[in-house]
Amino acid sequence: MTAISDDALTRLRKGFGPPEFGGTRYEIVSTLGRGGMGVVYLARDTVLGREVALKVVDAAAATEAAFEQEPRVLAQLEHPGIVPVHDFGQLEDGRFFYAMKRIRGERLDRWAARAELHERLAAFLRVCDAVAFAHAHGVVHRDLKPDNVMVGEFGEVLVLDWGVARLAAADADASSPVVGTPEYMAPAQARGEAADVRADVFSLGVLLSALAPDVRAVQAIAAKAREVDPTRRYPTVMALSADVSRFLAGVAVLAHRETLGERALRVGRRYRLPIALMLTYVVVRVLLILVFRI
Repeated sequence: MTAISDDALTRLRKGFGPPEFGGTRYEIVSTLGRGGMGVVYLARDTVLGREVALKVVDAAAATEAAFEQEPRVLAQLEHPGIVPVHDFGQLEDGRFFYAMKRIRGERLDRWAARAELHERLAAFLRVCDAVAFAHAHGVVHRDLKPDNVMVGEFGEVLVLDWGVARLAAADADASSPVVGTPEYMAPAQARGEAADVRADVFSLGVLLSALAPDVRAVQAIAAKAREVDPTRRYPTVMALSADVSRFLAGVAVLAHRETLGERALRVGRRYRLPIALMLTYVVVRVLLILVFRI
């Protein structure tokens, strides 16, 4: 058995305790929560005088590769729906950290509990936009869920926690460790198989289903996104969002074959104002005819 030096033990203990930011530009204010591989703190940048979110990678995952994963992914994804990285570095105890924009708001499901249907679906489309942007840059999120989507004070929608994200090309021909949240995870991903963009489509389908539980057409869209066979899902996030956009526009969605009654109701909702004006005109004409006949 190899003996561990006192210095190594001291560093190990520090690695599992609260982080010390002495020698850096940051002062810890409070704890915001836990992410995929570490703890996120609210901190003050003493140089610029602003609040930031600081993520400190857990000691168990504190390797250079683990540190580089999320900030490097985020650094190449410059999009309004993805939180930007401001800074990164290493603490004296060996743990890595990086600073992100501080977001004020609440997680998607809590915000959605009091939002109207069109607001919920509009927010979902903005999530899709951010994820589709990541896919276009070869990045798969692999852990999309309400906890990882924030709705800000001014209605901005941001996709968070890219700690288990991977380059799609890296998963193309190899299995990978099972990561993600079981209830939002595609079956193949749960088995540790390659996770391509259709794994994120599946997770978005679960997310969408919870946002509109009583709307038949939206549930049909969500069900198509959650197909067990990935080849039967929407091939891309943009295809999924396009069907949701059709619903919002009052157009028939591709995932659901309407009955005659459903079509009549949809058309009625879409053209309610012209129909109401036409009915008003007809009623007035009939009344005038009756009055003058009397």
